[in-house]
Amino acid sequence: MPLISVNKVSKSYHSRLLLDEVSFSVERGDKIALIGNNGTGKSTLFKMIQGKVSPDEGEVLHHGTSIAGYLTQNMEELDMGGSLLISEELQKIEDRMREAEYRLAHADSSQSQSLLRTYEQLTSRFEALGGYDYEPRMKAALAGLGLSNIDWTRDVNSFSGGEKMRICLARLIVSRPDILLLDEPTNHLDTDAMEWLESFIRSYGGAVLLISHDRYFIDQTVTKVFELENGHITAYRGNYTDYKEQKQRFLEDQRQVVANLEKELTRQEGVTQTMLSHRNISGYHAREKVVAKLSEKLSAERAKLSGGPLKMSFKLMPEERSGDPDKKLLEARDLGKTFPDGKVLFSHVSFEIKASDKMFLLGPNGCGKSTMLSLLLGKIPEFDGDVLISGSSRIGYMGQFVDFESEERTILEELMERSELGETSARNLLARFGFRDIDVYKKISVLSGGERSRLYLCCLLEEKPELLFLDEPTNHLDIESREVLEDALAGYNGAILAVSHDRYFIEKCQSRILGFLGEKVKLLDRYDEYRREYKAYLEQKNADRAPRASKEEKPKKDSSPVVNRAQERKEIAKRKERMRFLEAQIAEKEARQKELESSFGPSTPPSDYDEYAAIGEELEAMYDEYMELEST
Repeated sequence: MPLISVNKVSKSYHSRLLLDEVSFSVERGDKIALIGNNGTGKSTLFKMIQGKVSPDEGEVLHHGTSIAGYLTQNMEELDMGGSLLISEELQKIEDRMREAEYRLAHADSSQSQSLLRTYEQLTSRFEALGGYDYEPRMKAALAGLGLSNIDWTRDVNSFSGGEKMRICLARLIVSRPDILLLDEPTNHLDTDAMEWLESFIRSYGGAVLLISHDRYFIDQTVTKVFELENGHITAYRGNYTDYKEQKQRFLEDQRQVVANLEKELTRQEGVTQTMLSHRNISGYHAREKVVAKLSEKLSAERAKLSGGPLKMSFKLMPEERSGDPDKKLLEARDLGKTFPDGKVLFSHVSFEIKASDKMFLLGPNGCGKSTMLSLLLGKIPEFDGDVLISGSSRIGYMGQFVDFESEERTILEELMERSELGETSARNLLARFGFRDIDVYKKISVLSGGERSRLYLCCLLEEKPELLFLDEPTNHLDIESREVLEDALAGYNGAILAVSHDRYFIEKCQSRILGFLGEKVKLLDRYDEYRREYKAYLEQKNADRAPRASKEEKPKKDSSPVVNRAQERKEIAKRKERMRFLEAQIAEKEARQKELESSFGPSTPPSDYDEYAAIGEELEAMYDEYMELEST
């Protein structure tokens, strides 16, 4: 018996049909990825299952006592109530249990049976929600998601946006619902946390239905793929790689079906015209009906091909490389970055970028990747070492937040302003980036995050850069847009230095890796090589932290207890002083972050976004150091 059934559900918004008689079911143990372009209705479908949005037609059924847990992308919809180690629902049930216990202890025989049934129902619900071992499981989930050694009494609202998302995901995991509904669960997770979540989902006894643009994550977690396109869902067996193979076979077969129908339609139209020329009016009208039905069927079959790869094709410039492919475009010599409080982010980093390099900066959140990128771009003036850039090289940059000079320009106006293209050429280019027909007259101010990224990239590439700096370029892009971008970047004749957590993107495009291992940064050849190095680094770091009982560490017989205690007090005082300094710095930087967040808008200058990203890097490093000092 299924846990959830979606039966012929339809939904329209502003006369646009989003879902058209969609039907599917979710069984216990299913691991399903719901994929599709941005705006196709995936999140709307999730909200229908959750009961927050009603279908125009059809129904969503939750069978038996099945419970669905939902993780949303929207920060405003997240439940931040309760303490860190117990959910608000569990706290309310526990309070009612204590009240029932008190009333039972003071009740007479006429009330006992009714109170006992109430108490049994409460304890059963408390146990079903995992209340008796909630705290240790919550700590384990938070640690797996990258939040270990934190202050468990800290107010949930005091955490950063990304940390709140991880806390909500941990709460959802620990509550053990029959079905997990996860909308972009890998947002705000670094590679370690993603790998932990992958392992959890694979071993989860309930069902999982997730929305994600992370193809590697989908490959590692699901056994079915539901593709939502043109208002309909098509189910595929297997993971994302299996889906791609099946979809390709379907498209090849479908093209043949369309070709056969086109051929038959041409033949029938010829027969119809022959009958008309021979004055066979009754035969002519009968053939007209055949032609009309064939034409209708051909339109329907052609529509199924519209789900092929997004027509967002383009060529990155320069199309032809002149000169030596090993020409040195950038050289970093003995780079280092230390914060004013003495915290070292990285040190003694040396590397070079040649004309054919595709280099990726890899590491956990807060390790210094974006800081390194900003440093190389000249946005951070104070650092150790030297950065040498070829004076003849044209450089392009695309950050996590793309900003335009005027939010009131249309898409077409922006491209024509930043290039030498005429209107026809500009519209043709925009069409290859997914902006067609009247879309080119949209104002920049109304564009989605993905549309802004595509427009910015379109304008950037018309400047024909030889060295591209990219900071999370696949953020906000759906799967098809990512794949087109990857194909273009993989064939790009210039050099690339990119920060990304998208493992599919990295493995497809990279030629070298610059991997962050604590304060050290190591040049490696492959992504999997970096992961091995990083895991070895973590193991060594944990081993170094573990208490040792070696003979060398034992106090000598003649060592003075007074001296040892004095030294210990000195170390404690030093540590507390450092923690007070960090607390003040963190409070100051968090306040500045909130100030910047409240000011973001159409007129926000790029420097504010850069400052916001830099503060995020600094805060991550400060949090890590503070937690390490606190646990010492």
